[in-house]
Amino acid sequence: MKEHVLIIEDEAAMVRLLELELAYEGYDITVARDGLAGAEQAIQGSYDFILLDLNLPGINGIEVCKRIRTVKQTPIIMITARDTISERVRGLDTGADDYVPKPFAIEELLARMRSLQRRLQQSREPVDLLEAKDLTLSAASHRVTRAGQNIELSQREFELLRCLLQNKNRLMNREALLNLVWGYSYEGETNVVDVYIRYLRMKVDEGYVDKLIHTVRGSGYILRD
Repeated sequence: MKEHVLIIEDEAAMVRLLELELAYEGYDITVARDGLAGAEQAIQGSYDFILLDLNLPGINGIEVCKRIRTVKQTPIIMITARDTISERVRGLDTGADDYVPKPFAIEELLARMRSLQRRLQQSREPVDLLEAKDLTLSAASHRVTRAGQNIELSQREFELLRCLLQNKNRLMNREALLNLVWGYSYEGETNVVDVYIRYLRMKVDEGYVDKLIHTVRGSGYILRD
């Protein structure tokens, strides 16, 4: 059975390119050319992937993503001409699973789609409770606690913490974390890891004497048990 992709994009040339390339790869394609129509189709239809532009008529991609995430967890890859870390972080925090800046090679987009699919398949597999000192993470219940206190994390923060716990006491460089958590190497953009590590530290370590997440200058990060 073919996988079904919803493209929410108003730029005609980009729509045509994606339609041709994805159809060639064997995907079924549906197109929405404004934010309101895209959000409605995403919520009412059934799709394996959503390719979402940030700049859309009607409502923008951030708002579209928010509306979809209130009811569905369909994988979303944002595609946009905005290529700053703040915009990437904003999109990912809203609930997007990945981010591809324009212009891009279609091979890169396809690789990210395959990588995202692998990560989603792995996330559905049962995993044991992960622990480090008084910190616990349950993938099944999507719950994190420290010293018995609940910690609220975004999806990306949760995935990053899980990766660190799965590799506790092991140095993880930024490129490895990008591959494992974001699913693809953002060449030259590894500081997105620094942003999320800072978020995690504020929630996991702030106020505790025993710090769990440590920086190894020039090398990466390590969660020490």
